[in-house]
Formats: sequence, structure tokens, C-alpha cells
Amino acid sequence: MTRLPPKPAARADRVSLWKYLKLFRQDILSAQPQRLYRAWMAEFRTPFFRSFMCNDPELVDLVLNKRPDDFPKSERVREGLVPLLGNSVFITNGETWKRQRRIIDPAFEGGRLRDTFPAMWDAGVAAVERLRKEALDGPIEIEAQTSHAAADVIFRTLFSIPIEHEVAGKVFSTFREHQNEQPVVNLGALLPLPKWFPRFHSRRTKETATQIRALIEQLTTERMAAIEAGTAPDDLATKIMTTPDPETGEKFDTEEMVDQVAIFFLAGHETSASALAWALYLLALYPEWQDKLADEANEVLDPEKIYFSAVSKLRTSREVFREALRLYPPVPMMVRQNTCPEEFRAREVPVGSQVVLSPWHLHRHERLWERPDEFDPERFKTENGKECLRNAYIPFSSGQRVCTGAGFAMIEGALLLSLLVRAFRFETVRGREPVPEAHLTVRAKDGIWLRLTPREG
Repeated sequence: MTRLPPKPAARADRVSLWKYLKLFRQDILSAQPQRLYRAWMAEFRTPFFRSFMCNDPELVDLVLNKRPDDFPKSERVREGLVPLLGNSVFITNGETWKRQRRIIDPAFEGGRLRDTFPAMWDAGVAAVERLRKEALDGPIEIEAQTSHAAADVIFRTLFSIPIEHEVAGKVFSTFREHQNEQPVVNLGALLPLPKWFPRFHSRRTKETATQIRALIEQLTTERMAAIEAGTAPDDLATKIMTTPDPETGEKFDTEEMVDQVAIFFLAGHETSASALAWALYLLALYPEWQDKLADEANEVLDPEKIYFSAVSKLRTSREVFREALRLYPPVPMMVRQNTCPEEFRAREVPVGSQVVLSPWHLHRHERLWERPDEFDPERFKTENGKECLRNAYIPFSSGQRVCTGAGFAMIEGALLLSLLVRAFRFETVRGREPVPEAHLTVRAKDGIWLRLTPREG
């Protein structure tokens, strides 16, 4: 019998609105019916808005690639994120968003990724050393460790400081508390409230967001002074803060930079941590693939030499990480809002409807993928895999709003996975199978527990 990676149970096909909203607040994934894994489109109505989930690749392409300006990010998305993210590139639209991307994108071009590689390497080596100590005490919760490692990558590449730095450490610890306080959806996302109406964010949500932003502002202000003094390191923060908008010549001011750093930390740390944790669990579940990856890492990676060309040789690691992103896309759903009257699959879509694109369902769609719930890193070499990679694979979104750090994330994921598996053998823990659930990202309900054994040599 084929082993299948864990997948949350779907809800009953028909439930009341209030039952659905209750389930949705607990977990986005298990709140959805099984039929969405086969449906090309589904409509959901509430007294306040209509939603259309689109799994038809042609509709996904229309929304993300062909006419993205007609489908901006839904205002409902920003309701729960504003306290932390302010006016960041993740939640803005229109000309504001385009200006932000013109300034940010150059920092993540190919040449800059080569420059950040040593910092990624150092973060990976530091993660291995931390785990050498943790692994002595029995099974460990690996999501906490990958979260630590991903945060370390962000701070090293963005501000040239390790996670042990006092301010970096405070941001990391406060962010974990903010995650626990932040619900997946708040009142403003469900009801059409006027802008002046209070959003009822919890007191602790607002407090932790304020603390994180103050710490980021401290780092940003210090970096601005170093740039003016000519002593700033040549890292991502310096690149972004010194890049002018090619159309207006303007640069980010301190408040704008705080907004952007907040989303770099959220998107670059939270999503990478999720993907890396699930990839390690999958390798523990399929030890034959873990052995292949370990052999490759031993052959390719020279512990005495940091070299960017190694990335292209980590083919098995990259395939495993790509398949982990298919099965457990960190951002399970994306919400757009149509600004023009539309007709999707012969159905009227009124202006202002919520257009939901679900990587979770698209990546497991039974009418698109062969064996959609199976773990098979070699699937992308098949004709079906190649076609789905083009039309039904969007872990980083697609089109003009594709994640600016997508290339960064793929390099980071393959490298950290290789460094960790070269150092340790990962095994599942009986009775602790993780159950995926989604809030800001796809994590495990009670964590992902693994047993680590140091590899010889």
C-alpha cells in the first residue's frame, strides 16, 4: 500500500454559514469540502460578499498573468495584517505597489543572490550546530528549529547580523508571540465595515506588532546612519534603502522601510520555515529519498569551501523541496477582488467579489495531477508533471505579483535541506503524525516531531 503524506480531513459537503465561519477561524484547510479537489470553480455566498474559488488553470492564468490589474489584492486580506505590515508591498495595490516593487526587485536579482549565498551558508551551519545540542534530548519539534534557521537567514542577508544579535533575537521571539495572538481572520475580513469602524484586534496583537515595528525601526535607523557615513555593509537592506525608483528618483523613507522589512520577515521567514519543516518530515517518511539527498550533499558540498556554483548541483534537494512546496504550499490561498463585471465558466461574477486562488487545492487537484496526494520528487520529469508545473503550480504566486524572493527561497531551501540531511538522519516519531492546518501559513496542528541521529563523519 502506498504511503501518503498527511492531509487534513475535509468537512461535510453542506454546513451552515456560522458552522463554516467557525471552522474557517480554526483552520482554513479542514473548513473546505472534499469536492474542491475536483471542482474547476466553486461559489460561496454570505450575506456580505460572494467568493469564487478558481481551480481552472485558465482562470488562474487570467487573474494572475493576463489581467492582474483588474484583480487587485482583496482589501479583506489586509484587515488582519495591518498592525504589523502597515503599507507593505504584500498588501498594497495599484501605483503604490508598482513603485514599491520597482525599488525592491533589484535587490533580488541573480547577481545579488550570489552575494547573499555566504550568509545563507553561515545560517545553515549555525542551524546544524544548534541541532547537535538539541538532538541529544530525544525527539524535537522541527518547526521551531526551521523557524529559527529561516529567521537567521533573513537577518544575516538583510542586515548582516545573526539571530543571536540582541535586536534580531527580540524580533524573532516577539514575532512568535504575535503569531499565536493573530487569528486567521478578524471581524473586518468578514463584514463590510467602514474605514472608521474599529477592527477589534486583540490588545496583545497590537502590542506585539508595535514592539516588532519599533525594533525594526531601530535597525533601519542605524542602517540609514551607516549609509550616510559610508560604513554600511553591502547587504539587502543597504541595496533596498539606496535604490531610487527609476521613474521618480524617490527612495524609501524610514517608515516605508519598516513596512517592507516587516513583510520580508513575515514572508521570507514564516514561509521558508514552513516549507523546510514539511520537507524534512517528508524525508523522514520516505527514507529512500533522504538517503539520495544525503549522498548528493556529501558529494557536492565541501564543508571547507563556500561556493555558489554548488547550488546548481543540488538537483535532488531542489526536486524534494519543490515537491514539498507542492504538497504543503506555505500560503494556501490567495484572495483577489474583481474590479470589472466578469463571467467565469458561464457564471456571473459581480464587481467586488472575492476571487480565491488556492495553491493547496490546485496542487492536489485530482483532474490535473497524476497521483496528486503522493510524494514523488521525480514527477516533474514526466509530461504530466511538466504541464502542471507550467499551469497548476503557484507556491510563490505568478505573474507581476510573483513573490520577489522566489529565487532566494528556492536556493535557501535546497541549501539548508542539504546541510541538515548531510549532518543528521531524520526519523518520524510513532504516534505523532503531524496534521496540516493553515493560519498565516501551512503548519502542523501540534508541531512536527522528528528524531535526529548524527550521521557518521
